[in-house]
Amino acid sequence: MSRLANAFARAADQGRAALVTFVTAGDPAPGATAAILDALVAGGADVIELGMPFTDPMADGPAIQAANLRSLAAGTTTADVLAIATAFRARHPDVPLVLMGYANPMTRRGPEWFANAARDAGVDGAICVDIPAEEDDSLGEALRAAGIGNVRLATPTTDAARLPAVLEGASGFLYYVSVAGITGLQQAATASIEAAGG
Repeated sequence: MSRLANAFARAADQGRAALVTFVTAGDPAPGATAAILDALVAGGADVIELGMPFTDPMADGPAIQAANLRSLAAGTTTADVLAIATAFRARHPDVPLVLMGYANPMTRRGPEWFANAARDAGVDGAICVDIPAEEDDSLGEALRAAGIGNVRLATPTTDAARLPAVLEGASGFLYYVSVAGITGLQQAATASIEAAGG
């Protein structure tokens, strides 16, 4: 089983939801990220999402936008993110690490380059928020070939007709965005989450 599958299975065996955390790599500086990641592990994180800073994080709210801008102002590059991931894997061989970000940093050198670099850094999955399922060939094929989970997103507007397309080729886990709109600007209603899970 993969690290991701093991983490979710362990949480299920313990009768609890898995704690999936997020931090933007390089915020406030690339050198500070290792200690933040270690604190998340020490605090009980089952899975860590490591955000790849991007100039136009359109799906994110003000807090994550500001983290992206601080990270970029500190000079964080894709090479830095991969180095952070590599060092994390050496310190935490069993904790799943998922890169989360936007298409440009993941595909500009080619999807195969990114997928192989992520694999070599010990990354378990990738979430690309602006590549829809219908454009799977732009990244998903390369991720699967490299053994990286292709984590897809579903939202409250993902209906029964569209869900099969979202699930096709997805792996690792399904990321359910609990509210329609921009992350961090509104709170999810429990009833809508429960309805989607049914």
